[in-house]
Amino acid sequence: MSPRWDAPAPEAGPASRPNAAGLTRAALGDLLVSLGEPAWRGRQLFSGLLRQRWTRWEAFSNLSKPLRARLEAEVDLHWPTIVQSQASADGSTKHLFGLADGHQIEGVHMPYEDRVTLCLSSQVGCAMGCTFCATGQMGILRNLSAAEIVGQVVAMLIHHGHPADRPINLVFMGMGEPLHNLDHLMTAFEVLTDPEGLAIPPRRITVSTSGLVSGIDRLASYPRRPRLALSLNATTDEHRSRIMPVNRVWNLEALAEALGRFPLQSGERITLEYVLLKGVTDSLEDGRRLAAYARRFPSKVNLIPFNAHEGSGFLPPDEARIRALCGLLADAGITVSVRRSRGQDVAGACGQLVRPKSPRMAPSGDED
Repeated sequence: MSPRWDAPAPEAGPASRPNAAGLTRAALGDLLVSLGEPAWRGRQLFSGLLRQRWTRWEAFSNLSKPLRARLEAEVDLHWPTIVQSQASADGSTKHLFGLADGHQIEGVHMPYEDRVTLCLSSQVGCAMGCTFCATGQMGILRNLSAAEIVGQVVAMLIHHGHPADRPINLVFMGMGEPLHNLDHLMTAFEVLTDPEGLAIPPRRITVSTSGLVSGIDRLASYPRRPRLALSLNATTDEHRSRIMPVNRVWNLEALAEALGRFPLQSGERITLEYVLLKGVTDSLEDGRRLAAYARRFPSKVNLIPFNAHEGSGFLPPDEARIRALCGLLADAGITVSVRRSRGQDVAGACGQLVRPKSPRMAPSGDED
């Protein structure tokens, strides 16, 4: 029997009408043809959605009034809606998105001097059950559609008045296992990277997996794809299986083999994300094993001090241990950095995103 995380995740209920949000440029052309219009009008529609970021049919001034009226009558235009925002002292903002069926997801807007990074969700909940992650304790409710993935980006860019010339990085490190929802994820990837839309370079999009080897192999088959990060978090099968149930199916050796055969472009490396849990995964021996593992394929290591959340039972490491591990890895020739997760004061940091299991909508309006 397939493990629960390798079985298809639940999908949203079937829509009675097509939803233009999240469709590729080619699919929009096909949609317009089905309405008796020329295919090139799909490019106008695509531009209005992604360049102008219009969210209502009446705003599409590049289309005739009769066509707008027909689209209003026959085609949905549904994006996720920001229903609550919480600003962090570090400048980041955690957003709560309401979906059409009443479910909620979270994403984070993180501005930097030279770019903005958006942390995105790929599912409502998560099936992977990682014990240090709040989202993993929700269980899986359903996959997000391509429109719900793209819509998080559009909603945050509109909310923050993002200038067109400022670089955007996207990291799929929010709620869900992205490779568990690969079909919708890659449709969203095509939309987000389209040169006639947001034109985000593929190298600026990173997908983080907990170690779904079947998904890693599928992702490898795409000629255009995002960068890959692995949430490793332990250096022995005993410890990793204890905190990450997926390791009981695909252990560290199976993961290393999958990453070793993953096609990389010149200069590209796989990011090994390593959450430091005090007294569990932060020993110097862990550091030596991590260095040996990272040398097996082109990689870099991102150490992530644990972000505490209620009921986890784990603690963050001491600063002295973080420095010692960084020095050990650097001395071993491994490129290493420490991710000081942003948004901790609003529960928006790595591993802290979680929503109630029952669908409900939060009050409208933003909260500072």
